[in-house]
Amino acid sequence: MFISVLELFKIGIGPSSSHTLGPMVAAGRFIEQISQLIPSLPTAEDTQLRCTLRGSLAFTGRGHASDRAVSLGLHGYQARNLLNTNIDLLIKQLWARKQIVLESGHSVGFAPHTDIIFDRGEPLPEHPNGMIFELLNAQGERLAKTTFFSIGGGFISTPEEISGLEAPLIMTPSETCTYPFDSAKSMLQMAEESGQSIAAMKRINERQHLSEQKLNQGIDEIWQSMCTCIERGLTSQGTLPGGLAIKRRASDLYRQLQESPANANINDWLCAYAMAVNEENAAGNMVVTAPTNGAAGVIPAVLYYFMQHENGTPAQVHEFLLTASAIGGLIKHRSSISGAEVGCQGEVGSAAAMAAASLCAIRGGTPEQIENAAEIALEHHLGMTCDPVNGLVQVPCIERNGFGAIKAYTAASLALRGTGEHFMPLDSCIAAMRETGLEMSQKFKETSLGGLAVSITEC
Repeated sequence: MFISVLELFKIGIGPSSSHTLGPMVAAGRFIEQISQLIPSLPTAEDTQLRCTLRGSLAFTGRGHASDRAVSLGLHGYQARNLLNTNIDLLIKQLWARKQIVLESGHSVGFAPHTDIIFDRGEPLPEHPNGMIFELLNAQGERLAKTTFFSIGGGFISTPEEISGLEAPLIMTPSETCTYPFDSAKSMLQMAEESGQSIAAMKRINERQHLSEQKLNQGIDEIWQSMCTCIERGLTSQGTLPGGLAIKRRASDLYRQLQESPANANINDWLCAYAMAVNEENAAGNMVVTAPTNGAAGVIPAVLYYFMQHENGTPAQVHEFLLTASAIGGLIKHRSSISGAEVGCQGEVGSAAAMAAASLCAIRGGTPEQIENAAEIALEHHLGMTCDPVNGLVQVPCIERNGFGAIKAYTAASLALRGTGEHFMPLDSCIAAMRETGLEMSQKFKETSLGGLAVSITEC
């Protein structure tokens, strides 16, 4: 299996990779499809678009801005092109139009308030994050229909694609890679036989598909975007949108740490950096999926701490992110990173495993120690639910990223103190996460129907 570091880490906007970025990508894909069809219709001007959100997208889509994302995607916008845009103003303008103008010049009717439907019935059988896009004529007859599934991290699949995949995930065949590891076990075997590090094997695989220049530029852009997100979050104040009146805390925490660094510990710094990212995400600002938006603070926080406090180098940034993508690719291939599919163990748990492995790597860990670090971090997130209050990526998500970063740091330190020998293999831990997710009630998988989401007591 192969999934590129530049695909696993994507620059986009908050608050959710599966509920915001995925629907935006799917809507853009559908508008491309019908753009080919519309010019051939005799009554193209009388057509109407409709999008039906199912499962978790229906239950928490408003809190995760899924309706806004669908509208943006249908109008041809891509997340990375919106980073410096006033999205609230743009959405207001788009929703007032009640139509979409295609490149051909044809107009298609689309009124988001009525044409985006939140269907809270049974989710589609293939995946809890389903979207059905339809093109209708003036009589309400269907002219085109496409179903997409947002499978986590901004990735989407169609029913045809998802039915033939175990993960489910579309990836480049392993035959295209020099080191086609599809499990932690095979990864360690290849590392031993080749004498290459995990990051080096990952880089060699990437070079089968990308030039050295494009790969390095892409990694640098990812890291610079992560830094920008952290630094914006550390200087931003105010109240997050959505109605919970959650105040930003990262900037105040950071100020305290700067004023009294002697009283600050690693946990304080990691929480400040991670929370800064996830407050930016909750505000709908620029963020890097790492591997998802809901878990976007863990990996940047750990790497930023290393660079700022332990004199990290640019070469170590590359080693860190390549190692992280190798571990993240295994988890996504063998289980899931989608909170709607396996709960938050698949989001913050996966991010912590990726960060732990990567920190272990840049501190000189062996492949065995790196695999051990990933397993320790993931193991201690097993069973974690995804139960955001009001469907917003705020409570418990923002603090949870801080704790995920702390667990990642601890796991890397513990693994480096050992020889790499351990009882539970990473592959078995990933399998346990998948099985736990399958057994987990839908109430605890990003529907906001259980757990913390329904445990608020009014005083």
